Amino acid sequence: MSTAGSTTPRRRTQRLPGRPDMFTSYAENMRMLNTTPKRRSIAALVVVAVAVTFVLDDPTLQIFALGLAASIGAIGLNLVTGYCGQVSLGHAFFLAIGAYTAAALSGDPDGRTIGFGITNILIWLPAAGIVAGLAGILVAPLAARLRGLYLAIVTLGLVFLGEHIFKEWDELTGGPQVGREAAVPELFGFAFDESGDILTGDQKIYLLMLVLLIIFAVAARNLTRSKVGRAFHAIRDRDLAASIMGVQLAKYKTIAFAVSSFYAGCAGALLYIVTGFFDPTAFNLLLSVQYIAMILIGGVATISGSILGAMFITLLPPITRELAQFLPLLTTDPSASINIFIVEGVLYGALIIGFLLFEPRGLFGIWLRIRNYWKAWPFTY
Repeated sequence: MSTAGSTTPRRRTQRLPGRPDMFTSYAENMRMLNTTPKRRSIAALVVVAVAVTFVLDDPTLQIFALGLAASIGAIGLNLVTGYCGQVSLGHAFFLAIGAYTAAALSGDPDGRTIGFGITNILIWLPAAGIVAGLAGILVAPLAARLRGLYLAIVTLGLVFLGEHIFKEWDELTGGPQVGREAAVPELFGFAFDESGDILTGDQKIYLLMLVLLIIFAVAARNLTRSKVGRAFHAIRDRDLAASIMGVQLAKYKTIAFAVSSFYAGCAGALLYIVTGFFDPTAFNLLLSVQYIAMILIGGVATISGSILGAMFITLLPPITRELAQFLPLLTTDPSASINIFIVEGVLYGALIIGFLLFEPRGLFGIWLRIRNYWKAWPFTY
C-alpha cells in the first residue's frame, strides 16, 4: 500500500499466456499496430515496396509512382466522403489548384508561364496543399447547409468552373493542348528527377512518392482515430444525432473539406512531376470519377482501401491498352467510334457497379475475408 505523498507505481501491461491478441489496457488496444502480425506485415510491405525499386524497369516504376501519388489524393477524398459522409465530385478542382500552385512556385521566372523559381519541395509541396485547403474552406459553408445529392451537384460545379478558369488563364496554365512544365522536385539542391551513379531519376521519384505516401497515410490514420475522426463518423452515420450529442457540424465539416483539399492539393502537385508536363484539359469530370472509383473499389472509410483502389485504377489503363494487340476492333485512335479510351470509361462504371453490388467493402473487404478465413482455419465458423 502506498503512503501519503507517494505516487502509485504505473501498472505495466502484460499479455496473458496463450492469448497474444488479448489486450489488458486501453492504450495498448488503441495502438495503431497493436499486434505482432500487423507490425510484421507492415514491415514486410515496406521492404517489398523498397525492393521493387531495383527489380522493375523505369517505365513500370513511373506507373507505380503515379499510383502512390494518386493514393494520397484518394486518402483525402476518403476522409471527406468515406469517413465524414460528405459526397464530393469536385476532387479534380482541388488537384488542379495544387498542381498549378506547385508548378508556379517552382517554375522558371523567365519562362512563358508564371514562375517564381522556388524549387525546394519543402516549400512548394506544403504551399500547394495549403492553397487547395483554403479553397476547400471556402466550399465548406455550402457543405454545412447541403448534403447528399445537392452537395454532390455543387461540388460537381467546381469541376466545370475550374475547367473554364484554367483553360482561359494562359499565363498560369500555358493554355489547352499546350500546357506547362510540372513542379521541379528538388531538396536543397538534390534533384530527384535526374539520374545519378546509383539510382535513376525514376527510381528516386518512386522512393520519394513511397516515403510521402507513408507520411500522409500515417497522418490520416491518426486523424481518424482521434476526436476529430470520431466526430466524422458521427456526422456520417447521422448528422442530426451528432448535432444533438454536441458535435459542431459546421466546424467538423469544414475540417473535413480542408484536410481533404489539402491532401488533394499535395497529390496534384506530385502527380505530374512523374511525367514532367500537364495541361488544363487533364482536370475534367473523368478525373473526379476516377477518384470516386478509387475509394469505392478500394474500400470506403479505409486508408488501406484508398491505396489499393488508387493502385488498381492507375494500373488499369496500361492493362486495357494492351487489349488493342489482341482485339482488332479496339484502337488507340480517339476519333474512332470504338477505341480503348471508351473501354476504359465503361470499365470504370462497370467496376463501380460491380463492387457496390457484390463487394461493398471493396478490395479491402476481400482482403478482410481472406484474412479472417485463414485466422479461423481449419474451422468454418
